[in-house]
Amino acid sequence: MTGIYDFSARTIDGKEQSLGDYRGRVLLVVNTASKCGFTPQYAGLEKLYRELGPKGLTVLGFPCDQFMHQEPGDETDIKNFCSAKYDVTFPMFAKIEVNGPKAHPLWAFLKHEKGGLLGGGIKWNFTKFLVSADGKVVERFAPTTTPEALAPAVEKLLPAAAP
Repeated sequence: MTGIYDFSARTIDGKEQSLGDYRGRVLLVVNTASKCGFTPQYAGLEKLYRELGPKGLTVLGFPCDQFMHQEPGDETDIKNFCSAKYDVTFPMFAKIEVNGPKAHPLWAFLKHEKGGLLGGGIKWNFTKFLVSADGKVVERFAPTTTPEALAPAVEKLLPAAAP
């Protein structure tokens, strides 16, 4: 059976990264864009990562240009934007597709595990998937769900919060 740890993706710096390296951590996997109305969520994602990262959370950002060309830059542009504008320190990956025949296999898996309200496809930037420390896709959140609103769901899954 395929699980999230069976996938890898190219980082924003061009290195292949196994998701198996995040085994034992709670993951928040997000498709991002630099020119979207939801782009300010980068600040909330970074805040969540800085506050809950030491307790076991890792945010994984996957830039995507499939929604109204809202991520037009290359990896260098994206990295520079995220760093300069939002001081992003969580892992960022190379630009991918999340829908269609060229969808990254990780995103095909995530959509299969947790379909959306209107079906499996990703409807917009900043769709979020919450993955437990044992690799189970627990929940899918709409782009309108802010990182701040996710904190309680994330904290419930953190190893430090376990009884």
